Amino acid sequence: MTELVHLDVADQIAVIALDSEHNRNALSRQLVTELSQHLATADADPEVRAVLLRSAGTVFCSGADLTEAAGVGMEEGTRGLVSLLRQIASAEKPVVVELAGPVRAGGLGIVGAADIVLASESVTFQLTEVRLGLAPYVIALTLLPRLTARAAADTFLTGRKFGATDAASYGLVTRAVADGDLAAVVQETLGDLRKGFPQGLRETKKLLNRELIERIDGLGDEFAASSAKLFGSDEAREAMMAFLSRKK
Repeated sequence: MTELVHLDVADQIAVIALDSEHNRNALSRQLVTELSQHLATADADPEVRAVLLRSAGTVFCSGADLTEAAGVGMEEGTRGLVSLLRQIASAEKPVVVELAGPVRAGGLGIVGAADIVLASESVTFQLTEVRLGLAPYVIALTLLPRLTARAAADTFLTGRKFGATDAASYGLVTRAVADGDLAAVVQETLGDLRKGFPQGLRETKKLLNRELIERIDGLGDEFAASSAKLFGSDEAREAMMAFLSRKK
């Protein structure tokens, strides 16, 4: 089986790259499982100061794997995504997300769970769930604590596309930078994180994410079940099949 997520450790940084170009890094069971495994490996490595999560291709993440969802349901998938979001938030090492390409639906949950998010100004975001008869239950676990209430209502309900500058003003990303400056800004941020002592980084992240983790633990099971129920509904299945037909 071809690996969909790669891990490379160098100079105290664990770089995790999503590399499932055939489905635009959709959150398939295999991709989520491999991402979780690599995160665990990086977090357990005493030489690692921080984790950089990025895409190996032109798209960061297209959201749920709708082909998989339409075929086998999403009971396991929604629980797996909740677990992944908690793992990112509770990892001892800071998780930095580098966004050089579009992010859709479930991919925004990963963005919300990360500690620092750096995005090119050309990157676009979109919560497409309402257009498929769904609601962003699982990713709301990490998005609602980040977004302003008005931004959440706007982006969740309209399903409209928005840019990185707006995303920064909404609280979703840390900084939106010129496309040509992204690599340098990422390296500068990682350089600053290298200067932190492991205990300082670990305890500060724990301080920052305490309420977020409590939220995931308190609502995760309920939201995963609600999301899976919607994915299995006739309305959502009809919408997903229509969407997949248009892609062919």
